Amino acid sequence: MSLLRKTLQSSLSSLKQVRHVLAAPKKLSLDEFDGPSIKTDIPGPRSKELLRELNSLSTTHEVQFFCNYEESKGNYLVDVDGNVFLDIFMQISSLPLGYNHPALLKVLNDPANLSTLVNRPALGNLPPADFPLRVQNSLIAVAPKGLTNVKTMACGSCSNENAYKAIFMWYMTKQRGGAPPSPEELETCMYNKSPGAPDLTLMSFTGAFHGRTLGCLATTHSKAIHKLDIPSLDWPIAPFPQLKYPLEEHEAENRAEERRCLDQVHALFREYTSAGRPVCGVVVEPVQAEGGDNHASPEFFRELRAITKEYGAAFLVDEVQTGVGVTGSWWAHDLWQLDDPPDIVTFAKKMLGGGYFHTEEFRANSGYRIFNTWLGEPSKLAMCEAVVKTVQEENLLENVRQAGSVLLDGLKHLQTKYPTQLENARGLGTFIAIDCKGGDTHRNKILTDLKRKGIQSGGCGERTIRCRPALIFQPHHAEMVVNAMDEVLAEQA
Repeated sequence: MSLLRKTLQSSLSSLKQVRHVLAAPKKLSLDEFDGPSIKTDIPGPRSKELLRELNSLSTTHEVQFFCNYEESKGNYLVDVDGNVFLDIFMQISSLPLGYNHPALLKVLNDPANLSTLVNRPALGNLPPADFPLRVQNSLIAVAPKGLTNVKTMACGSCSNENAYKAIFMWYMTKQRGGAPPSPEELETCMYNKSPGAPDLTLMSFTGAFHGRTLGCLATTHSKAIHKLDIPSLDWPIAPFPQLKYPLEEHEAENRAEERRCLDQVHALFREYTSAGRPVCGVVVEPVQAEGGDNHASPEFFRELRAITKEYGAAFLVDEVQTGVGVTGSWWAHDLWQLDDPPDIVTFAKKMLGGGYFHTEEFRANSGYRIFNTWLGEPSKLAMCEAVVKTVQEENLLENVRQAGSVLLDGLKHLQTKYPTQLENARGLGTFIAIDCKGGDTHRNKILTDLKRKGIQSGGCGERTIRCRPALIFQPHHAEMVVNAMDEVLAEQA
């Protein structure tokens, strides 16, 4: 944090002062509502009716309300009862430009893209003629430093699942010295036996979330409901740092906590290697989103990268949630200033499709090793190309940084104003969170009351409120969120 920001924060006695001294950037030209508007209970009568209809066909435990996406605009989500919400959760952090952005509508309305929309090809076998150009203009245009290859997928879970496979294949190729697999390996793998199915492991961290598919679940440790009843793999789990806030007041303690976790990473490498179950790679999120928005310092990640090099393991950075500008940088791991880039970076959500970037070493050495029917979807690449262009032309990364500054300062003010209710405001860009002292019951009550005031938000971890707005979220939207939360907290005090 700059000296100027520290001076400003120490002199602020009210949110009104925050707004006065932090000049907002010029507003983006958006066709959207002036603010939230709530007309009915949430869910409203039409949503309740549709919920009954759907419940007769499918489980509906997670349904909050039904949406009118045709009428939704920009940062605002409209439900079927006409309620208008300022959406700071954006379809579980997956909409980069909000609702019905003209750049994306233009792509979908372009007659030249009709065949792309109608004919979903098996990209691994029969890609369209413009596929190389689409990949170049969308994914490669924003590829992480040092990663010149990409494999397209459909979602975050399958991106991580196949990235794990790539790591194991890379490791065994090294073990064979580049030689082809033996007849014994080819035979035993068909029966899930060694040596064809080797006893290799992948290290993850407590609090991590990497997906719900079977392999990913072995590295997911955020909530029991994700894992209960599912057989899994005995892979090493290192502790992730639990930092204390404000960071500047707990520097020594936080350094010691990160050192403790890194020492455990070393110990697990040694333990599993001596047991004949080598750790082939480490997977980590720049911010543990589902696990409670847990952060670590750039120094922690730089040393973690060095450890993987020391033990000859791959370093996989899961940017499914933190990628595409939400931290004020296109990739959150850019902020670490690594000397050696990650070996693999996975993506999905705001990229509108999934996949992973990788170095040349992690290319599959034959066909059908990393494969599925569709391997993503060309129309999503066309939309991703429009997102990349819009972010660049409208300088949305700077918008994210400025809007995030207003939102984070506002939340820090609220935790000072309501010290018995809130603590630990933290974040990068607009990837922001705050903890509720009353646990999940208190957190869920705040989320419900925010919804009644027209703020669609979300929770994570055991007691955290997380903000995941679109890249077009602006300082005046941040002020609306802080105002609404101020009202909710005052009513609950």
